[in-house]
Formats: sequence, structure tokens, C-alpha cells
Amino acid sequence: MNIIDRRLNPKGKSLTNRQRFLRRARRHIQEAMRDVVRGRGIADVGDGEKIAIPADDLREPSFHHSREGGVREYVLPGNKEYLKGDRIPRPEGGDGGGAGSKGSTDGDGEDDFRFMLSKEEFLNIFLEDLELPDLLKKKVQQLESPAYARAGFTVTGPPASLSLTRTMRNSLSRRIALRRPKLKDIEALEKEIEALGDAPADAEKKAKLEAERDRLLRRRRYVPFIDPIDVRYHRFDPVPKPITKAVMFCLMDVSGSMNEHMKDLAKRFFMLLYVFLTRRYRHVDIVFIRHTHEAAEVDEQTFFYSTDTGGTVVSTALAEMKKIVDERYSPSEWNIYAAQASDGDNSGGDNAHAAELLQDSILPLCQHFAYVEVGPEDRDWTSRDTELWATYKTLRKDGGVLAMRKVRRRNEIFPVFHDLFARDAVAS
Repeated sequence: MNIIDRRLNPKGKSLTNRQRFLRRARRHIQEAMRDVVRGRGIADVGDGEKIAIPADDLREPSFHHSREGGVREYVLPGNKEYLKGDRIPRPEGGDGGGAGSKGSTDGDGEDDFRFMLSKEEFLNIFLEDLELPDLLKKKVQQLESPAYARAGFTVTGPPASLSLTRTMRNSLSRRIALRRPKLKDIEALEKEIEALGDAPADAEKKAKLEAERDRLLRRRRYVPFIDPIDVRYHRFDPVPKPITKAVMFCLMDVSGSMNEHMKDLAKRFFMLLYVFLTRRYRHVDIVFIRHTHEAAEVDEQTFFYSTDTGGTVVSTALAEMKKIVDERYSPSEWNIYAAQASDGDNSGGDNAHAAELLQDSILPLCQHFAYVEVGPEDRDWTSRDTELWATYKTLRKDGGVLAMRKVRRRNEIFPVFHDLFARDAVAS
């Protein structure tokens, strides 16, 4: 007897059951994710993925009759071996009666179960324990943040929003329309009154002038220079605006000491960082800078697969990054992230210059700067500090934007990335 839940979900979609299934298959999904980055470009790593899960992990619990007792009758279609009254031997291997784990002799068997993860499901599982550094400061929890733009004028508002020009224009229009007496006209009447003497012939004219003066003064009081109906304030309406854009700088040493294994480690880290940023920013630019004794901005294919020879001068990559930021990525409009991969080699005379550039020009611009030192996987070299590592180490501060880790195997990339961007580390 099998129990099947046939309750309908909204719009007939089995959303709840799918989420329950993803929770069960999470371990297999996470294992598959670690192999995804090998064959993808950095910008393609966030796409959906087809996942294969062993069928044994998908079996549902079922109720069945015990084979140890009771009387049962079987109807076996196409039976050529048994007649009514014959006893059927108990199957070997226990009471379950199910198939074993070995393949059948005639080639029949069960394939792995395959299903497609959507992009959203893939990224939610991939980055479920991660959070952007400095997230609260930048307030980028949402894809959009309201911005305020001018939308005309209003009759109410704070004093800081008072529009003097529009207020004075309204006041002038009202005074002209109501024919507010001008001060110079009243002053002219005053002078004319003072010029008249005390003669009886001037008394009547003086009385008329004083009456006119009083009328003008009274009317001037009734039509004030500024009236509350004249006051106007700037009006600002919220307008949806994409949050600050992000640019991701990938810096890598491509000198002869960097072999393909080290470049592969760097690529995996860069891919994780890109997926990470696309979860919080609508638009992410990627800038690839490779260097030997000189640095240049290149495309992704050249960045990872072109072969160069020469010495190693790290400061050239930092100087190139600063130049590109000045030309194209204003820190007031872009959130700047950088990741540098190197085997730790650098020209001895360049370490001081690199430290100066990093401290004075690069770190103040960045939201986060991650330095990943890669090396061969056949020996443990992580206990020894290279000259570049020691130089960068002097610049690292608690709560600063510079983070440093060492990696020598592919399976260490995700833990290192998780360590760099973990929620707990950000919160602290």
C-alpha cells in the first residue's frame, strides 16, 4: 500500500513539494556546484544547472504486507512454472523482496534521476550562507532603492525646501493684481502734505491728501508684501532607481611561475565573486588586468589562457587599476570590488611601491579587496610567507577592506570564499 499526497497546490504547481525535494537533494546539488565552474565563463556561472541524483536517494517510504505470516493468494499473469496449490519459495536476501544494488544480468537497471535547477534556485543554494561585506553601510539589501527627484512645487514643506524664486514671483503677481500701493507714492503724498501751509485755503486740500494717504496705508496693510498663499516649496517625489552599480576588478600574475593549476584556482575564485556580486547588484562590470613586469587590461579569454613570459611587478597591475577607475568608474557611482591572485612572487624592489599604491590609492576606493595566494597542490607551502604576502600583511587591519587567504587545492576555493564573505565575518 502506497500513500500519495494528491492535495493541489496554487495554480496546480507542486511548489511546496519541489522545495521539499530540493532540501532533500541539497547535498548532491552542492557537490555538483563545485564542478560547474570548470567549463564556464565567469559571467555564465550563475545560470541554471542540470543535476543528477542517485535514484536510491529518491525512494519514498511505503507500507507493505509482511511476508512472515498470513495466507495470501497470488494471480501471476503469464505463469509457466507454478500451478494452483504450489508453494512459492521465499526470495533470497531478506524479506524486502526488492532489487539489490548490483546491475541486472540482462542490462536492465535504474538511471540516475536528472532535473533542471532554475537560475534562482541554483544561486539561492549556492550563496545561502554568504553576505556582501559592508552591506548595512551601503544599504543594498534590495535590488532597487528609492531616489528623490524634483517634481514641481507644493504649498507645504520644510523650511529647507523653500523656493525663494517661486515665492517672490507669486508675491509680485499678487501685489500687481491687487494694486498694492507703492511706498514711493505714499512718501510723495507725505511730502506734499508737509508742503502745504496752515492757510484756510490749504486745509481742505490737506484733508483730502491725508485721507488718500490713510487709504493707501490701510490698503498696503491689507495687501501684504508676502502672503501665506505666495509661499512655495520644492516638491520631491520618490523615483525607483537601480542601486549603485558594481565593478569587479580581477588582477592576476601571469608570469612564468604561474602554471595552469594556479590559474584554474584563480578562475574559480573570480567566478564565485562574480556570482556573489550579481546577487546584490543589477549591473556588474568585470575588468580583467593581467601582469608580468607590465600590466594591461584584456578580455577574459586572454586573461586566463594567453601565455606570457617575464618578471613579476605587482605595482603595475595596481597602477593600471587606479588608472581605469579614474577614467571609467567614479567611486560616487560605482561600488568597487577587487580580487588579486598571485603565487606571491614579486620583484624585491617593487614591494614597497606596491604597498604604497595599495594603501593610498586602491584600498580607499574599494568596498572589498581580496588577495588569494595560490600555489602547487603537491606540497604544503602555506606555512611559509612570501614577500608579497608579508607586504600585504602589514596593511591588513581589523574591520578593513583587505582580506587574505592561501589556496592550493580546488576543493579549498569554496571554503576560502565562504570564510572571506561569511555573514558572521561581515557582522563582526
